Amino acid sequence: MAAVLIATLLLAGCAGRDYRPVADTPVRIGPSYTVRGVTYVPAADPRYDELGSASWYGNESGNQTANGERFRPKGISAAHKTLPLPSYVEVTSLSTGRTILVRVNDRGPFARGRLIDLSRGAADLLGMRVAGGGAVRVRRVDPPARDAARLRAGKPASERPTVSGRVLDNLRAQLAAGERAGLVPR
Repeated sequence: MAAVLIATLLLAGCAGRDYRPVADTPVRIGPSYTVRGVTYVPAADPRYDELGSASWYGNESGNQTANGERFRPKGISAAHKTLPLPSYVEVTSLSTGRTILVRVNDRGPFARGRLIDLSRGAADLLGMRVAGGGAVRVRRVDPPARDAARLRAGKPASERPTVSGRVLDNLRAQLAAGERAGLVPR
């Protein structure tokens, strides 16, 4: 009898999460917050376009994201410190030139020097899962409705064109110059 009671309590604890349905409304900017002594100020910046480092995460399957949704590691999503939740970004790998659309629905990464954390599914699409991460360009976009719907469902958006070698060289040079100037953390 005691074993049945314990099992029932454990199952009730697992079922106790109340996940928000995956939706693009309401968009939440949120108040400023502090993590490990660093204060982050979320903002609606439609011209957001940054170069930096990305990594991926995926062992948190089923956890709740910052905007209340269930985290799906195989989905095409990301965590960002200040963009509104949800937001859509175009992420370009500076090593491969691959570009994908990603839905931002979580906060992070809180490791020094990291710009964005990608879900395992997004890292796979960019070809950076095995390496654990890499240099990227992250640019906020307003995707077509069909692509937004696919991303909400955890599926990849329409394929994006690969960035040319000339543009990649330019982006890499900008990133290196920003690191040398201390504008982009390493």
